[in-house]
Amino acid sequence: MDPLQLFKCLSDETRLRSLLLIQQEGELCVCELTAALDEIQPKISRHLAQLRKCGLLLDSRQGQWVFYRVNPALLAWVEGGSKSHR
Repeated sequence: MDPLQLFKCLSDETRLRSLLLIQQEGELCVCELTAALDEIQPKISRHLAQLRKCGLLLDSRQGQWVFYRVNPALLAWVEGGSKSHR
């Protein structure tokens, strides 16, 4: 993962807070994020699409719901990056 792309994608507060909440909970749907962030659904959906496009999130459909989770490749990249700086 390109560090510049990662930090550009996370430079927006809504995207960063969404990613942190999803990481904390393991998996969330749009409705859970709209309630947690007190934002409207279209705004959350737009930011989730951007996080997916950047490769930070993966999604899965369960009936009418779409659930988002952190891409394991991101976690591996972050952990690998932090180890190289020790």
